[in-house]
Amino acid sequence: MKHNKGAMYIAHCAVIAALYAAVSLLLAPVGFGPVQFRASEALTILPVFTPMAIVGLTLGCGITNAVGAATGMSILGMWDVLFGTLATFIAAYLSYLLRNKTVKGLSVWSTIPPVLVNAVILGAEFSFAFAGSFNWGIFGMNALTTGLSQLVPCVVLGLLLQRVIQKTKLKKIFE
Repeated sequence: MKHNKGAMYIAHCAVIAALYAAVSLLLAPVGFGPVQFRASEALTILPVFTPMAIVGLTLGCGITNAVGAATGMSILGMWDVLFGTLATFIAAYLSYLLRNKTVKGLSVWSTIPPVLVNAVILGAEFSFAFAGSFNWGIFGMNALTTGLSQLVPCVVLGLLLQRVIQKTKLKKIFE
């Protein structure tokens, strides 16, 4: 059977976006705020396997942030739809660029951009949300708490997910 590459690309992006949004919204009470636990951030390891994940993660984050803004779960509102989603795009792209920098077969360096990019961009967003303008103290505290809260889902769960994909038939999905 011949595969239509365009259709496969769209399908992969859609599945990743839906998975990211579903997991994020399922755990929404702990997924928004300066200290958050978005288990869906483990999926930020997927650009290691396919560039399609860049689009899928970005769309999934955009959907999640739009629902968060529309329902009041996100104190950042529509700004998070724009800047939080942009942070995910930047982080996913950087993760993709670092995909071949491995430690014992794991793309450890690919887990760092989602932590750092979200810390900086969300830290700035929270500074504006809490102070009405940029404030270095508020930025620093929120960048730190956001970055720290990204470590477990991005690094620990992300690398675990990478190992599971590598060791199972799931790897064939990305080929």
